[in-house]
Amino acid sequence: MMPALKKGAKLPQQGWTGIETERLILRQWRASDVAANTAMLGDPLSARFITADREPVTEPMAGWRNAAIMAGHWALHGFGMFAVEEKSSGKFVGRVGPFYPPVWPGFEVGWGVASEFRGKGYAVEAARAAIDWSFAMFELERIVHCIDAENVASHAVARKLGAKQEGEAMLLGHACDLWVTYRSSWRGSGGV
Repeated sequence: MMPALKKGAKLPQQGWTGIETERLILRQWRASDVAANTAMLGDPLSARFITADREPVTEPMAGWRNAAIMAGHWALHGFGMFAVEEKSSGKFVGRVGPFYPPVWPGFEVGWGVASEFRGKGYAVEAARAAIDWSFAMFELERIVHCIDAENVASHAVARKLGAKQEGEAMLLGHACDLWVTYRSSWRGSGGV
């Protein structure tokens, strides 16, 4: 079940300009994001931790389907993972933000960053903004982050966000570590 909106909160409409951080823009998906998202998912390291079958995306149709799922979450629920764009270049950085399909263990803010942009702090910067936005928009006491046990880089992101590991969950036939960010202890970025 989707969380209730906070009193007075309104979900973004088509044409919403997004959330700006110091270096990034988090926004709704565009058709122009499909090729870059497909390329990101074609990277074996990204695929290992993001795709449902843990295999790199090698077919354009599979990349299109994945982007359609991301955009479809927006169409069905009025929110979803943001396409993340680097302000200085306009390049697709990855996808970060809320995701809550029916089989998920809770309202998640997840992240996936293309290899060219890893190690720059973009996942933390974008996730902070997405968590701020999610707590501002929804009546939530906690946000989960579903992270593969072997995904050391994402564990580091979760720690930087102040999340705590609280057990495991099964997603799409694979075990993952369940990290949790609580509203009561959220430090936020102060800018959203």
